Amino acid sequence: MRKSLLLFAIALGGLTACNQKSEKMIQYPTTARVDTVDVYHGVEVADPYRWLEDDNSDSTKSWVTRQNNVTNNYLAQIPFRQKIKDRLTKIWDYPKFGLPFKKGDYWYFYKNDGLQPQYVIYQMTSLNGEPVVFLDPNTFSADGTVALGSMSFSKDGKLCTYSTSSGGSDWQEIFVMDVQTKTKMADHLKWIKFSGMSWHKDGFYYSRYDEPKAGEELKGVNENSKVYFHKAGTAQSEDVLVYQDPEHPKYGWYMGTTEDEQFLILSGSNPSAKGNSLFYKRADDPKAPFVAIQDNFEHDIWILDNQGDELFIQTNKDAPRKRIYKMSAADPSKTQEVIPQSTDVLSSAEMVGGKLLVSYMHDASSKAYVYNLDGSMQHEIELPGIGSISGFSGQKDSDIAFYSFTSFTYPNMAFKYDINNNKSEVFRESGIDFDINLYETKQVFYTSKDGTKIPMFIVHKKGLELNGQNPTLLYGYGGFNVSLTPSFSISNLVLLENGGVYAMPNIRGGGEYGEEWHEAGMQLNKQNVFDDFIAAAEYLIKEGYTSTEKLAIRGGSNGGLLVGACMTQRPELFKVAFPQVGVMDMLRYHKFTIGYYWIPDYGSSDEKEQFDNLIKYSPLHNIKSGVCYPATLITTADHDDRVVPAHSFKFAAELQSKQACANEALIRIESKAGHGAGKSTEKIIEEAADLWAFMFYNMGLSPYNQ
Repeated sequence: MRKSLLLFAIALGGLTACNQKSEKMIQYPTTARVDTVDVYHGVEVADPYRWLEDDNSDSTKSWVTRQNNVTNNYLAQIPFRQKIKDRLTKIWDYPKFGLPFKKGDYWYFYKNDGLQPQYVIYQMTSLNGEPVVFLDPNTFSADGTVALGSMSFSKDGKLCTYSTSSGGSDWQEIFVMDVQTKTKMADHLKWIKFSGMSWHKDGFYYSRYDEPKAGEELKGVNENSKVYFHKAGTAQSEDVLVYQDPEHPKYGWYMGTTEDEQFLILSGSNPSAKGNSLFYKRADDPKAPFVAIQDNFEHDIWILDNQGDELFIQTNKDAPRKRIYKMSAADPSKTQEVIPQSTDVLSSAEMVGGKLLVSYMHDASSKAYVYNLDGSMQHEIELPGIGSISGFSGQKDSDIAFYSFTSFTYPNMAFKYDINNNKSEVFRESGIDFDINLYETKQVFYTSKDGTKIPMFIVHKKGLELNGQNPTLLYGYGGFNVSLTPSFSISNLVLLENGGVYAMPNIRGGGEYGEEWHEAGMQLNKQNVFDDFIAAAEYLIKEGYTSTEKLAIRGGSNGGLLVGACMTQRPELFKVAFPQVGVMDMLRYHKFTIGYYWIPDYGSSDEKEQFDNLIKYSPLHNIKSGVCYPATLITTADHDDRVVPAHSFKFAAELQSKQACANEALIRIESKAGHGAGKSTEKIIEEAADLWAFMFYNMGLSPYNQ
């Protein structure tokens, strides 16, 4: 580990008992109940808080205000809340860098000086040149609620597109910049979601929806995705409709180009399937039809790039842990496997310098290799340790690439990699004031309910006493083929430096062991996910890391569902629960915004077999009267248009009405924010401080006391 990582500037505080917590029941705001009943396959299901689904109504806004007042008053009386926030602010304040990349005549990189709300994009005339500000998202709005999304440069590097979102919404707007003058052009594109910006000559392809009716931006289902071509310097009204599929209004469509702009790539998504379709055509022949590589939605498949007339393709078809093959664009019947499926999961691959830079997951941590285009391995890339590699970037004609590496106690670091000499060097140092040598990360394998072995990372101070009294946070996700790999969290340092334990199991539903691992946690198998998480908690208690009185669970989005399901199935097992922006109403989730895209993972209540399964674990529908649930702090945002806030609103109302003990059932509702992306540094720190304060307070502990 590098010597430049320093000791903390202040002594590491310990934990002392905190006896100031009152057992007095909180007086929650009254939540009106309405007589709403739905009938699913002959079964009546009450939905008394249906009115909270209208987040724009005055009654819902009043409810949000009253709930936030109760939560804020509760958090304000925690004596060490400000101390945690001050400590987080201090350790957060160090320069953070993104990977450099070259576009046209300039190099670019992202940087945050420490506490800036958003990263600033800098421009250089050479890799080691003097940086100048190219684009500062912190100037987008006076209140900081407009955030930068993605960026894309024209092939010659003279024009740049970037997207923004307001208040954390998934809706995006696109603008165009003149790179030489650094000025924004008149182009302004709206009603865009989950779209790339793929340049071809003097314009770019993007996907958009029809403009919603006034006031309906956060409601309803997004349908009729269309692909347009926008010529730089023109109005959106002049954009050319390139592709639409009116027969399938819920399908999503996306257009990309290869790096040399020789090929157009069209990909489609189907909310009823877990894979995607894939087509291509030559970009210089607009009348040519698209050629299908996969015209169904049974597998994940995408084009990495091309080498002349050969397309390099990555897929999990006939390979649940993924493989790479190449195909002749002139004759699609001519294919040749380049990198076959391995025992490890292929995470990513990039073409740089005439090579394939490939990363794998081995028991949820990264390994990386350099392959020749014929599939022969040239090098294994030596990484700093157990952790995660990401962001291989570089140009097809360059022998220099860049990647980032991180782990639980290793801040995200940018590396420069010499492909031919197989040599990595730190490109920019992290300046964080943190001594990684005081902590250790171990990986254990525990047994779930059905006998399946599940890996789990455990992080804590060296020499930790296994006396069952250590405050512990168990974090999970378990869905959508998402893999949890080691990563650095500034927020988690509060737990670690106060003698706590951070545990992250790689439960089923994720992609850590390929598509089979994912399928083992889908639809009718979803209970496996909850069983795996519960078994992780039982392991931590059995092995002496913690106890039920010192154990908290946390997860966001699908992970919020995980927490909600586990706290309702095993309420006695956890002291504290943090369901964040969770999917809590499993019977109606598919009726809002893009919720229908989650049907392949969850199933739909419209089908009887799936309804019978969903009703068994839906967090909202499994809160029972007379049960003592963990102290719970639900978090959501008033502008979350992905997992709409009604999920959390209704769950909070139900929990407050049925909680049978003095454990809190609070909800923290962020204003002018969304599903998580786009939050300023200040808001991130404030939320982290509130969560840690709530956890320690309910465990009867006081952090940072000598």
